[in-house]
Amino acid sequence: MSVRFRVTWTLLSVFFVECLVFGLAMLPGALLWEFFALRTYPFVLVRIVVLSMAFVPAYGLFAFSLMVLSALSTRWLGWRTPVNVDMPIKALEWPLLCWVRYMVSVHVVRLFAGSVFRATPLWTFYLRLNGARLGRGVYVNSLAINDHNLLEFGDRVVIGDGVHLSGHTVEHGVVKTAAVRLGDHVTIGLGTVVGIGVQAGARCQVGALSLVPKFSRLKADATYVGAPVRELPPDEARPLDSHPVIG
Repeated sequence: MSVRFRVTWTLLSVFFVECLVFGLAMLPGALLWEFFALRTYPFVLVRIVVLSMAFVPAYGLFAFSLMVLSALSTRWLGWRTPVNVDMPIKALEWPLLCWVRYMVSVHVVRLFAGSVFRATPLWTFYLRLNGARLGRGVYVNSLAINDHNLLEFGDRVVIGDGVHLSGHTVEHGVVKTAAVRLGDHVTIGLGTVVGIGVQAGARCQVGALSLVPKFSRLKADATYVGAPVRELPPDEARPLDSHPVIG
């Protein structure tokens, strides 16, 4: 198949699926809005106030429905980030285009629902439904989390505000992928960048505004800071343990 056909099919399929998901996600909120809109009110002002107040729960229903329907659609269609592959952008082969469709779906949810539900159990629920393998009590306070099907977190993992963590990187026109694995009770400080293929042992801590290079192996019970990260000696790590910066 030609590159033009693959790109055209990708664009059309993304457009159709996102229109369908977006439209179905709006249905619960629209029905709630319609319920209040069709009621009889003694004064026009009362009707305006009620409909204005109904906007918040209606949008909440839409945002939650969008997360669920988007995750289910990508799961059903098999839109995922392939693991441990190199995908030249210039070639525009099917694995790359499948990844693009997955990323578009994630971005739509991040844009319309992420700001509402991030750092809540519902955001963790979405990440898990969208392919991430997460343990119990995982806390994610960041929207820059991508390639969910390549993420494996243990129990009680904490991801701080503004953390950039994904299973892909782009180097010299090639998209490269690898899984990111964080053990139990790992903490990633705010604004930190975590590269592909990183593995962190249990109870490892990474300080704020750090850079964890790709394929790094972080030891259990250790504290890391800096760009790139370096392990802190135990006596220097105590203040960081006492005052964790997670955002």
